[in-house]
Amino acid sequence: MALREGGYGQYCPITRAVEVLGERWTMLILRDMLLGATRFNDIARGNPGLSRSLLAKRLRQLEMAGVVERLDGEYHLTPAGQDLQSVVFGIGEWGAKWQFGDPREEELDPELLMWWAHDRLDFSVLPDRRIVLEFRFHGTSRRYWIVKDSLGASLCMHDPGFDIDMLVQADLDVMYKVWLGRLDLRTAMRDGLVEFIGAPALVRRMPDVMLLSPIASVVAAVGAGGGVE
Repeated sequence: MALREGGYGQYCPITRAVEVLGERWTMLILRDMLLGATRFNDIARGNPGLSRSLLAKRLRQLEMAGVVERLDGEYHLTPAGQDLQSVVFGIGEWGAKWQFGDPREEELDPELLMWWAHDRLDFSVLPDRRIVLEFRFHGTSRRYWIVKDSLGASLCMHDPGFDIDMLVQADLDVMYKVWLGRLDLRTAMRDGLVEFIGAPALVRRMPDVMLLSPIASVVAAVGAGGGVE
């Protein structure tokens, strides 16, 4: 009997799962969808190394496997897809415990970090008006703005032309460590590794505004032990 294309020729539920989930980028697509991404462009922006043609292919494969369904031009997880939450974040917990050392230089993408962060801010503890945060990373002239208005939070790569409520300054690797739970934000602020420059009342609220990565609490809980560089 001929081996099914892409198959392993083994009758085993782990094998069947790997046939669906083991393709390059698939788990990261599912990660973003489990965190709420439904639009093609948003999934693409959260995975800048993934070509749009390969993303389209992976989404078609997930549809065929019954993990994803398309509705009104958006992609949604089916019950089978939602049931992968413990799998995807379980892998994240294992990675945090055994494979997660300091960031490598090629992993430090400021635009990706800002894209992740702009959707993980709790503005409810700040005044109910437009809020503008500017981010600067030492050693680069690039600047980023997150603007919260009545439509929500948006990431700007160019000066939006509004007054700045808060300037955030740090080394890029430090901000990544804070975002992913390897470095406590309040500790980083106390040690001068992350600077918030703005009205003191707003500065005091920033640790509550920045919700950080959904997996940051897992990384913080396992600590740095067991990771690799």
